[in-house]
Amino acid sequence: MKRHFNIQVSGKVQGVYFRATCKAVADQLGVKGFVVNQPDGGVYIEAEGDDFALESLLEFCEEGPEHAIVEAVDVQEGELKSFRNFEVIKRIQA
Repeated sequence: MKRHFNIQVSGKVQGVYFRATCKAVADQLGVKGFVVNQPDGGVYIEAEGDDFALESLLEFCEEGPEHAIVEAVDVQEGELKSFRNFEVIKRIQA
């Protein structure tokens, strides 16, 4: 069964290839959605997939890429949006 997670990652997660690495992990797992940097220095992810794929993505989020320092990962379940792929978004549109 597909699920939708809204994931907020805080810590030193910008400027360390977090978004690019997150996309690589998501693509490998078949997760759909997006990742974007937040103005507060965090990273926001919306992800859809099966339980195994989402749990695996969350494991990545807790560690991050090599130079990241993840302080917190907040996860909330949301409504399915039927994303077609996983994208790195440059910034949230105002």
